[in-house]
Amino acid sequence: MSFTHLGLSEKVLAAVAATGYTTPTPIQEQAIPHVLARKDVLGIAQTGTGKTAAFVLPMLTILEKGRARARMPRTLILEPTRELAAQVKENFDRYGAGQKLNVALLIGGVSFGDQDAKLTRGVDVLIATPGRLLDHTERGGLLLTGVELLVIDEADRMLDMGFIPDIERVCKLVPFTRQTLFFTATMPPEIRRITETFLHNPQKIEVSKPATTAVTVTQCQVPAGRETHEKRELLRRLLREAKDLQNAIIFCNRKREVAVVHKSLQKHGFSVGALHGDMDQSARTAALEQFRKGELPLLVASDVAARGLDIPEVSHVFNFDVPHHPDDYVHRVGRTGRAGRSGMAISLVTPLDQKSMVAIEKLIGQSIPRAEGDYEVRTDASDASDRPREQRGRERSRGGRGKPQRGRDRERSQEPREARGEARQVSETRQASETRPSAETRPAPEARPEREARPASEARPAREARPPREARPPREARQSSEPRDGARQQANPSHVPSIGRPEPRRQREADSEPGDHSHLPAFLLRPVRSPAGA
Repeated sequence: MSFTHLGLSEKVLAAVAATGYTTPTPIQEQAIPHVLARKDVLGIAQTGTGKTAAFVLPMLTILEKGRARARMPRTLILEPTRELAAQVKENFDRYGAGQKLNVALLIGGVSFGDQDAKLTRGVDVLIATPGRLLDHTERGGLLLTGVELLVIDEADRMLDMGFIPDIERVCKLVPFTRQTLFFTATMPPEIRRITETFLHNPQKIEVSKPATTAVTVTQCQVPAGRETHEKRELLRRLLREAKDLQNAIIFCNRKREVAVVHKSLQKHGFSVGALHGDMDQSARTAALEQFRKGELPLLVASDVAARGLDIPEVSHVFNFDVPHHPDDYVHRVGRTGRAGRSGMAISLVTPLDQKSMVAIEKLIGQSIPRAEGDYEVRTDASDASDRPREQRGRERSRGGRGKPQRGRDRERSQEPREARGEARQVSETRQASETRPSAETRPAPEARPEREARPASEARPAREARPPREARPPREARQSSEPRDGARQQANPSHVPSIGRPEPRRQREADSEPGDHSHLPAFLLRPVRSPAGA
């Protein structure tokens, strides 16, 4: 059957032909005649089966007759999210290009003043989210007494978002004689109660069983580790190894997880965007537009993007988090394999997600097989392991500021003195400084000012120009210190990563400036300063 047999007007048929569609989908073929007959309709169909056009096309035909009045819309369409509402408006702009219809969009994140101005001019089609719609009615800027046709789209999503009380309020504000179109992908008990309350002898159109996935979508699950960094590493591996990956939506359960995964993928060189409910409207619209145009092949999103968004050529869907509600799985998977195309849905399943997977398999009536291949969790996840390693390094470096580090400074302080053959005198001075100063140890400090009084310009270049310590002739003091230095050089490579980056810089500074005594501990400098002060 073609669109010409459904009773649509000539203008609508011309607009449909201009878009390239010739054959209606099952939901369109069954719903459009009932809508044109002004009957209530209860439509149950999978996402991506053309539900939006099933009510947009007959509404355009009905609205060709009549005229809108100020602040009194003729038809009202309720959508759960801003993105879905904007998408429905695009359908009206596309199919109603030859008609002079006023279409208004009432969503959050947009100025009240601009929306009031559109309502004042009169609206034929009002597309709104429940919250903003009730805000306008409470302010007195909108009357719903002239609504002839009410459309409630994605009703199960309305239930999940807590909009059912708002829906009940709106249904009481519109006339009792209105026509109601009710579309959903699943039928929970609460949705069934709403349909029995507000629909009058509806024509039930069920083109597929509730909560089933499209046959064109290949589904699989991949075992993942408990830690989030292990899941991120596995996700990156799956993205790199995916076959025929054109673009993909990656779903997370929480907004915070969306931000973490988005940042991780960006860090590892992926071109990716983010979409969640806390973003302002301009950023959400820009991210969706970039994804539609192919400028961003990957989109990390919360469930705000899972319901009804029409992005036809999504090749893959990744469930980074298994959804808590089985119905959400159906809508996520429905983002791929739309309009008869093939798609791939991959879920990362941790041991804690097994219960949720059982509920999902029970809902969709089929088992989800495990992916073929070796997907053991790898522990070299750099984006998450770097941060704990740095923290451990900082803790150890803070803990090493006491005696161990002072001991290393003592070793460094001995090296230039040992090079001048004074190792024994330094040890005697250290013992004298650690104990009480006595008369026997006084002669040693008296001799030091003469050596330190030598011009630094003469002594330091000579020491810096000396060959490396390994090439110097062996001395008694050097022979005793070489095993200790060698042991320290062997331990240093494995010691640096755990301490962090500052440690090797301090070692190089001590080696390059051996004549600088500012690094010496204070107790070694005391005997030198007391004779000079005297």
